[in-house]
Amino acid sequence: MEISLIVIVVVITALAFDFTNGFHDTANAMATSVATGALAPKVAVAVSAVLNLVGAFLSIEVAKTISSGLVDDAKISPTVIFGGLVGAILWNLATWYAGLPSSSSHALFGGLIGATWVAAGADAVKFGAVVSKVLVPAVAAPIVAGLAALAATYFAYRITARTRQDVVGRGFKIGQIVSASMVSLAHGTNDAQKTMGIITLTLVAGGLLPSGSAPPFWVIASAGLAIALGTYLGGWRIIRTLGKGLYDMQTPQGFAAETSSTAVILVSSHLGFPLSTTQVASGSIFGAGAGRRLADVRWSVAGRMVIAWLLTLPAAAIVGALAGRVADTGTIGTIIVALAGIAVAAGIYLASRRAPVGAHNVNDVPSPAVPAAASA
Repeated sequence: MEISLIVIVVVITALAFDFTNGFHDTANAMATSVATGALAPKVAVAVSAVLNLVGAFLSIEVAKTISSGLVDDAKISPTVIFGGLVGAILWNLATWYAGLPSSSSHALFGGLIGATWVAAGADAVKFGAVVSKVLVPAVAAPIVAGLAALAATYFAYRITARTRQDVVGRGFKIGQIVSASMVSLAHGTNDAQKTMGIITLTLVAGGLLPSGSAPPFWVIASAGLAIALGTYLGGWRIIRTLGKGLYDMQTPQGFAAETSSTAVILVSSHLGFPLSTTQVASGSIFGAGAGRRLADVRWSVAGRMVIAWLLTLPAAAIVGALAGRVADTGTIGTIIVALAGIAVAAGIYLASRRAPVGAHNVNDVPSPAVPAAASA
């Protein structure tokens, strides 16, 4: 069967989203190790990129949930999916610019649900699956990860209380190399699959695959490579927020946060829950901060992050709905949406160059008078 031009455009756009997902979510795995000095910044993102790629090949349960579990693939077209992807990409770029670790996953779900709802009606959205597979894990996962990290941090300090601090620091730095690597591997098993699921959904909607199909190998490989490349670029603004913006992190806290995140993400990937790895990692970091001293956490920054979490689904849904509606009018509409998306993305990138954040200054602590993310 012949592949239409719109299917090719949507596949490319999905890989572009996967790329933004990579640099947006690098902080989930490596912010704590970079902040504590366990790994040099450039080494950290290189390790994370490789393990994200490996993780992409380990499971397809989440991809199946995305491709056939959230919307009715018989009622949507590739142009609708294109609109949803544009909404997700623009939200990712906006929150990256602000240094806010919002959820790339929820941006994707919001964009897809909004575009589908407007184009095909509420009946095309499987709200039962959205609640059980997306909303419930979104609430439960960061709480579970935070409580686990809180307990792990508390016991880590109690167990090592009589040990020389330099010995403790060296030991936990070594541990962080392993735990941060495991978070990256786990991230690949969950987040890379979301783009696989979207591309598979596009192929089904375009009549190129039967409903309920698993992702073909080329889809798995291309999605893994795209997220790995994005991860290698670093996403330094969000790394700064998670690593230095919330509190002055020590190595036991970093190790506890990373270990807790890994456990929650791997279990969710096995169960097919497309959860937000950003919220899991952030919840673990909050818990690790509270496990040492509650007052250490900069709650003003935490509050801005939570607001971004709450806005992600509806904001991406609105943009996705608008983009999907315009794109669904025909070729001209698709071109208009594409050009508008490129223009906004270029504007955000150029604005970010006025005060760049990179490997050279990612661990600089912003002035207390200025919000951590804004100064990035």
